[in-house]
Order: sequence, then C-alpha cells, then structure tokens
Amino acid sequence: MIDQLRIHGVDHIFGVPGESYLAALNALYDQRNAIKFVICRQEGGAANMAEAYGKLTGKPGICFVTRGPGATNASIGVHTAFQDSTPMVVLVGQVARDQEEREAFQEIDYRRMFGPLTKWSAQIEDARRIPELVSQAFHRAVSGRPGPVLLALPEDMLTDEVEVPDARQYTVVRAAPAPEDMATLRGMLEKAQRPVIMLGGGGWTKQACDDICAFAEANKLPVTTAFRNADLIDNRHPQYIGNIGLGSEPALSKRIKDSDLVIAIGPRLGEITSAGYTLFDIPVPKQPLVHVHGGADELGRVYEATLMINAGMANFAKAAKAMKPVANTPWAADLSKAHQEYLDSTKPTGSVGDVDLGEIVAWLNTRLPDDALVCNGAGNYAGWVHRFFQYRGMRTQLAPTSGAMGYGVPAAVAAKIVEPRRVVVAFAGDGCFLMSGQEFATALQFGANLVVVVVDNGQYGTIRMHQEREYGGRGHGVELRNPDFAAYARAFGGHGETVLKTAEFAPAFERCLASNVASIIHVKTSLEQITSRTTIGKMREAHAAKKR
Repeated sequence: MIDQLRIHGVDHIFGVPGESYLAALNALYDQRNAIKFVICRQEGGAANMAEAYGKLTGKPGICFVTRGPGATNASIGVHTAFQDSTPMVVLVGQVARDQEEREAFQEIDYRRMFGPLTKWSAQIEDARRIPELVSQAFHRAVSGRPGPVLLALPEDMLTDEVEVPDARQYTVVRAAPAPEDMATLRGMLEKAQRPVIMLGGGGWTKQACDDICAFAEANKLPVTTAFRNADLIDNRHPQYIGNIGLGSEPALSKRIKDSDLVIAIGPRLGEITSAGYTLFDIPVPKQPLVHVHGGADELGRVYEATLMINAGMANFAKAAKAMKPVANTPWAADLSKAHQEYLDSTKPTGSVGDVDLGEIVAWLNTRLPDDALVCNGAGNYAGWVHRFFQYRGMRTQLAPTSGAMGYGVPAAVAAKIVEPRRVVVAFAGDGCFLMSGQEFATALQFGANLVVVVVDNGQYGTIRMHQEREYGGRGHGVELRNPDFAAYARAFGGHGETVLKTAEFAPAFERCLASNVASIIHVKTSLEQITSRTTIGKMREAHAAKKR
C-alpha cells in the first residue's frame, strides 16, 4: 500500500493514527525519510490540511484516518475538497473483512457514507488489487473536474501477503477545447460590446493563469474572479475588476448583469458566485454565456450557456492565448473605470471602536511579500480580508468556497510545512479558530512558524448579522465566551500578542515574525461593526424601515 503511494509521488500524509491501520503505519516507518507523516490533533484538521495541500500543489492531498469517528471527523475537509474541486485521496482504516455487516467496533459503510461527498468511494477487499485501485483513485482525483476520492482499507487486508506488479505513476487527463469552439468564442467576442471574464474553480496551474492573463491582455478584457478564487490573477493588474461572491461590490454585480458576453472559465457558477442564482436567469441566461469547465457533468447543470466547452484549465488557457486577438475592443475605454471602482473598494472607510480591521488588512497588503500565503476559514471577519487584501497570483490564497469554519488554521499549517520559506498568515474568527485551534499544536510540533490573526468580537458574527437583518435586535444563541488567545499561544510554546487598538497591530505582527515560532495575534474588535460595510445599528434601522 505504501509502495503505491511512493510510486504516485506522495511526499506528505496528513492524519491521526488509529489501530485500524497499524500495518500501514508500520510500513510508513520504513519510508519516514521519504514521506512526512504530519500528525494532527483531530481528523477534521487533517482533512483540511490535505485539502490545502491539494490546492497549493495541484497534487492529491493525502488524508489517512481511522474508522468510525476518525472518518466522520474527516468528512468536513472531504466536503470542502468536493465543493472546491480539489484533488484529494482519503484513506480510511476499516474493520476486518470477517467482521463486516455486524456493526463491529466503529464500523461504517464508507462507500455509502462518502458517496455524495466524493467523486468515487471504494473498499479494497483483495490486497492483489491495491496497485489497481490506488492508481484508479489518483487518476479520478486529478482528472476532469478534480476532487476527493476515498479508499477504505480493511485492517486484515493490509497484512495479507500477495505477489502483484506495481502500477505506474498517475497521469493527468483533461479535455481540450475543439478548434471550432475557439472559433465560435472568437466570433462571439467580435460582436460583443461589454464582455467580461470570470475565473474560478479547480484544476489551475501557474502556466494556465499566465496564459489566460495573456489572452485577457491581448483582447483588453476585464477580469473578475469567483468567490475565494481571487488569486487566479494578480489583483493589482490593471484589468482586474474585483471578486464575485459574498459582499461583492454592487457596481461589479451590475457589470455582470449588464454584460453582453460573460466568459466563465472554471467556476461552477454555484449559489455564492451567482449571488444566489440572481446574476444569471435559469435555465437560459439573458447574457450570452460561455461556460468552460473541466467536468462535463457541470455544463448545462444549472445554466444552458450559449457555448459550453468541456476543457481543462491549462488546455483552454493555452488555446485562448494562441487565439488571434479581435481587432475592435470598444470595451477597452471603460476598463480603467472598472479597475478604479475595484481599487476604490479596497480603501478602508472607517470603523466603529478602537480597532479598524480594514486598516489592519490594508497595512498587511503593503507589508507582506508578494509570495505570502493568506488563509482564512468562514465568518464575517473574512469579508475584511477579501475586500482589503490584494492577492498577488496563484497560489497566494487558501480559503474554502464551501464556507466551512475552522479551515484557515489547518490550511496555514499545511502551507507552512510544504512551503517553509514563505510567509503564511491565517485569519480566523473567535468561533472559527476554536473549531480547529488544536492544530496550533501541530504547527509547533512541525516548526510551521505561521501567524494566526484571531478576530474576536465575542459572537458568531455571521449568524448575528443574519438575525439583525431578518429579526432586528433579536440576536440569540450566538454569544461566545472566549479565552485569552495570546495566552493560548504561549501555553503551546508559541508567541502571543494582544491588540486593542489599530496602531498596536503592526509592531505586534513584526514581533511575531521575529519570534520564529508559530504565533497568535488576538485582535479584539467591536461587535457593532458587524461587516466591513455596515453596523448593527444601521441594520436595525433598515429592518425597522422595512417593517413600516
């Protein structure tokens, strides 16, 4: 089993040990200098680390967990990998084959449990099929629309002795656009007056990003990015006009609605990217729509696009770059205005309380090196990061399009382990952090000297925001009593800082970097400033006006 992982290029495994796969752990001992086993504190953290590894490298992230509680804990990261189109291989220890269907200790049928969460789930009943099924797992994880796959491993199967030839290392197989599709696309572009490119989804490479940028430059096209895919283009590029997702600029949403040609390259066009399925009519959008996606099943799933192209991102981007640019680009005159609207949205506009999170993120935007990695989980605090930080290009952002809380810290741990020379910063809300904060111990154990910024407003802020919008002043079930997060960091042997005023953040951050250990900056913010754009008071006024 472990030999096959070596053949497929595995260099990191993220997991929590379990008795159901002791034989595999024993084999990993012999490969400890070739495969780093990152020992995590909870399987949810391990799965999120594997997902982040897949996003960062483009190779399948490997998550190894035990049966029952181990697998159920890991499911959060598997779901994120599925919604984010991230390649992942999940290996789960299973009960012995002669105990199946008896509800043995921690027994679950993983094929049924993980069926909706993975591209493919299987169980290896015969050790002679290990090379075949592991090879299939890797090919399925990376081909077409990337995603997670799962193999269940009965513990007695792992100790069988068999003679069987090895597989070869997997190869990535993705479709390429037909010449006639590219000709049709060019014809549509020639007729357009207000086109826009939207980038998103999985399966991107650095070369693909460079090629699609060259295509946009040659045709003077405005470029937007889908929710939490903002790093597919340098946000400082003069043709970048912003990110479509939660809290999008109204002007940008209007541009999408008013466009006469949307070229969506990679995104699924799901609920968040489509603003609750309001940017495009269902099933036929009023805007001419070109939808490029690596998974054939995604094309036509919600929207019947004018032109649907089944292609991998690298193959399409290469063909787009090679396409002869159109002669007339009437939209180019509006490009600088659109980019300026985006730049204006990145300027902090003030905040209630002693800490202005917008100013803090804006400072980091100028302080961090271009190759810094910025990670986050889910919560209103992320709105400040997405709005005021400019991602420099692939891969400088790690964030879950699935909207899963607890993602940012384990993602940052994995990133720092894999890319130790890069500066890695994780943002987490007070609620978000304590869903995976135990992985701070993993960071210390493996020398992952990341900086975690914990934004503490004492609430599950996103839910409080929704309550204020819908019910005005009836917040309930969202209050949090928090620890001293700086002391939490020091308890693990890390560095801790507390920030009560905006001006305190910059020196605190510098001390964190200088400490050369994993660090936490506990930033206490006002609950009143519920988002980067509004306050609870204003939301209550709007709710009262709506009732009148």
